[in-house]
Amino acid sequence: MEMRNVLCNELEKLMETDENIVIIDADLAKANGTHKLREKFPDRALDVGIAEQNMASVAAGLASYGFKPIILSFTPFVTRRICDQIAVSIAYAHQNVKIIGTDPGLAAELNGGTHMSVEDIGVVRSIPTMVIFEPVDNRQLKLALPQIINYPSPIYMRMFRKETPDIFDDNYKFDLFKGDILKTGTDVTIIASGIMVDEALKAESKLSEIGVNAEIINIHTIKPIDADLIINSAKKTRKVITCENHNVIGGLTSAVCEVLSENIPTPLASIGIKDSFGEVGKLNELKAKFKMTSDDIVKAYLKLASKNKE
Repeated sequence: MEMRNVLCNELEKLMETDENIVIIDADLAKANGTHKLREKFPDRALDVGIAEQNMASVAAGLASYGFKPIILSFTPFVTRRICDQIAVSIAYAHQNVKIIGTDPGLAAELNGGTHMSVEDIGVVRSIPTMVIFEPVDNRQLKLALPQIINYPSPIYMRMFRKETPDIFDDNYKFDLFKGDILKTGTDVTIIASGIMVDEALKAESKLSEIGVNAEIINIHTIKPIDADLIINSAKKTRKVITCENHNVIGGLTSAVCEVLSENIPTPLASIGIKDSFGEVGKLNELKAKFKMTSDDIVKAYLKLASKNKE
């Protein structure tokens, strides 16, 4: 099932039990899968039209009266377009607004560079008190939503809209502020988020074929990041590769580098968008163009390992 459909189904369940939850769209409810909520909750599923700054301000106002507003749009429209409203009306004013941005980074595909937010984490991460979360599959999204809704502070969630591979099984236990070790290893730590987790797991399989034992970590909450998990893994492997669907400046790579440089300086290679804008294309084509495939992760390891020998 597409993640946007899972999002809608889970929000419906939460809205049935909590009358303070309000969904606010900006003319993209059909694209984001939340349109059917209007039929069941006509007074709590709103559309402000193509006016994202107003959407954020309305949400901040509702939060000040005790509601739990969730604003929803494509990623660039709920981050860079409303940065001032996030900073002042939401974060500075301590308003409990949840922000969901869909199709981050290369996931915008055929919408092209203007809709391809490669800077959203950097924008939001620099705003005090903001929490940033990125679900990796449907099971994690289902488990995360109740924690996110009930967390008494603003949260930004960047979310792939369509189908994703299953990463977790029914035994998975979710903690918003703890990363997940998907596979233990001793030779290199591969830290990934979002759609890059699947590429990291594919790379692990290819690395194992050449005798490399990689540790794979899913970092779903980029701020505050699980520093202890990163430090403990880096102490063991002494080599780190980050994999993100975002500019390597300001996002997961920057967050990991901050942790390592302050605690355990470690050689690091980054897989992600290298300070450039996106362009029109299908996701697999774009991953190849921007060197974000499992093969590119393997090449990054080989280069990192060769430097360590020098």
